[in-house]
Amino acid sequence: MQLKPQDFLAALKLVAWGEQRWTYARLALELGISVSEAHACIKRGVQAGLLIDPALLIPPPESAAGVQEAAAVYRVQARPRRAKAAMATNADNPARAHSRNLAEFAVHGAKYAFPADKLPVSVGVPTSHSAPAFAGVFAPGSDDWVWPHPNGTVRGQGLAPLHPSVPFAAMQDAKLYEMLALFDALRVGRARERGMALKRLPLLIYPEGPKAAERPMYG
Repeated sequence: MQLKPQDFLAALKLVAWGEQRWTYARLALELGISVSEAHACIKRGVQAGLLIDPALLIPPPESAAGVQEAAAVYRVQARPRRAKAAMATNADNPARAHSRNLAEFAVHGAKYAFPADKLPVSVGVPTSHSAPAFAGVFAPGSDDWVWPHPNGTVRGQGLAPLHPSVPFAAMQDAKLYEMLALFDALRVGRARERGMALKRLPLLIYPEGPKAAERPMYG
C-alpha cells in the first residue's frame, strides 16, 4: 500500500469537518473526486494509521467468568454489547482522523512523501503565506505563491497543488484551505513562513496535542 496525495487531502478534510456527519458521496463531491476514489482514500488512510475506523474501536464482548457450584458449572452471562447500535451511530462517518498521527505526518513526513513541484510564474489561487488566512501577517509581494488556476486572481510563482482538485476543494472550505496553505509553507516557505506553519498546522489538526514552545509566531 502506497499513500497517495489525495489520501492526505481526504484526511485533512475530515479534520476540517470535525464532528460533522458525512458520507462518501459528500466527501467525493467536496473534494472533486469520484466516490470510488473517496472510498479508496479512506481505506488507505486507515491502513496508514492517519485515520481511525470507528468499527474497530468497539470492544469485543467480555469473556464470561465461570462460577463453580456443587459439581455444576454455571456461566455468568455478560451484558450484551450494543455493537450494532454503535456501528449504526457512525454509519455516515466511516472514519475519523487519528489526530496525533496525522499531525505528526503533516509536519514531519508529508513534505518528503509529496515534495513541492515548482511551476512557472502564473495566475492562480494563492497558497503558502500568500493565502487569505495570512493576509494580516504577510504582506503581498513579488514572492507570492499560487496554484495555477483559470479562476485565480493573483499572479505569482506557480506551485503544483498537492492534488489537482486542491484549488477546487480549498475554495469551498476555509479551514481546509488554511491547512493546505500551511502545508505548502512547509514545502516552499522561507524560515519565517516555515516557523509559522510548524506552530499553526499541528494546532489545527491536533488541538489537544503538546503546544509548541512559546515564541513570537510571526517574528
